[in-house]
Amino acid sequence: MIKLRYGNTNTYYVNGLLIDTDMPNTLSDFYKELKRNGLTIEAIRYVLATHYHPDHMGLIGQLMSFGISLILVDKQKDSVHFSDAIFARQPELNYQPIDENGAFLITCEESRKFLQTIGISGEIVPTASHSMDGIALITDDGNCFVGDLEPEAYIEAYGKGAVLQQDWNRIRAYHPVNAYFGHINDQRL
Repeated sequence: MIKLRYGNTNTYYVNGLLIDTDMPNTLSDFYKELKRNGLTIEAIRYVLATHYHPDHMGLIGQLMSFGISLILVDKQKDSVHFSDAIFARQPELNYQPIDENGAFLITCEESRKFLQTIGISGEIVPTASHSMDGIALITDDGNCFVGDLEPEAYIEAYGKGAVLQQDWNRIRAYHPVNAYFGHINDQRL
């Protein structure tokens, strides 16, 4: 696992899979971060968004135009274009919309089998407390990529505490060791 930080969002590289991207118009910084970590764009075969807010999916359309395949969870399908209107108001970002027709569409239940075909042992689980299209990737080696899911310590303070608690209960059932967040420091669980 390699953590890539080239803007405001933590992105992660795991065995050919890029988890999240940053905003559009960060491609040159993305290339520099890949190089700094000994990676090339050719090393990325797939991209997965933990949710479709602008700061987690801004480069996906461009990456797809380079031949990188999108893994799209069925519960995310209606949210893929959530950010299009936001980016339309900012043409200077040069946003390239996502063509979800070329994506690998899977369910959370199918995720383990699909991930095995790309060399990753783990599962994708729904996490709706931050965003209805939220997902987390939990690998069998103890890593959990949660995007903008609030940390467990926030459950009581969080307005949707019961939903956040359900998300963490679902994640904890897999016995992860490390949580990797989109904007805050990684946490040992």
